[in-house]
Amino acid sequence: MSTPSAAPGPAYGAVPVCPRHPDRVSYVRCQRCERPVCAECQRPAAVGVHCVDCVREASRTAPARRTVFGAPVRTGPPVVTLTLIGLCVVSYLLQWAVGWPWTERLVFQPAAAEAQPWRFLTAGFLHSTQGYLAFTHIAFNMYALWLLGRELELALGRWRFLTLYLASGLGGNVLYLLLADGASWWQIVLGASGGVFGLFGAIVVVLRRMGRSARPILAIIGINAVIGFVVPNVAWQGHLGGLLVGLALGAAYAYAPRERRTLVGVGASMLVVVVLVLLAALRYATV
Repeated sequence: MSTPSAAPGPAYGAVPVCPRHPDRVSYVRCQRCERPVCAECQRPAAVGVHCVDCVREASRTAPARRTVFGAPVRTGPPVVTLTLIGLCVVSYLLQWAVGWPWTERLVFQPAAAEAQPWRFLTAGFLHSTQGYLAFTHIAFNMYALWLLGRELELALGRWRFLTLYLASGLGGNVLYLLLADGASWWQIVLGASGGVFGLFGAIVVVLRRMGRSARPILAIIGINAVIGFVVPNVAWQGHLGGLLVGLALGAAYAYAPRERRTLVGVGASMLVVVVLVLLAALRYATV
């Protein structure tokens, strides 16, 4: 007794069939390789369609799109900026939940940072939980970090942006250390302002490099500089230190020759960090 069987599909070469799906007849051909391509494998092109294999090969061999500063063009969210904001917010919530013990472990204090150097960086993820600064402190810093960070991360790329932010925060605390004397030696310093002011400095250089006006940013820097001297409990040294580091690294990143961008970027970043570490070590050696 015979059993029914499926009718055989068209033989390859007898009628045009999709190479990826030989059971599908197609009279549409890829504009690049001219092979038949079924509806599932078609990808719209400027003229006609391309097959998935040609599209994959083109994306593999096509040169990567880059910004004017050499960073890969990314269309997704600013991952580094959002991560930094998230770390600051989580740390702020832990400051409220755990209380002073959490802040005490991470806050920057010249007297304590020699034996616990991580404080130079971790203090940038803490914010005030007392007085009128209880919310405005973190709110202003995170708003500025979002506005500046998403632009600079896109323009400079992730690793240069992250280096810029962390080195600026380090620079702010190092300058505070260099100028600390007497009671300020035991004063605690916290906040992302050093890193944020580094972004202010860098974006001024980036805008000038692109031929755009930096006056609005300069006005904001000027207003905050006045606030640093007028409003009590604001460490203007941290603002200034972060700003100087941001200007230096921003210039190195923005004006590096096209063919040596990576070399200049890495070299400038390492040089700035080494100088800051040496300055801090020399300051402690004189105490």
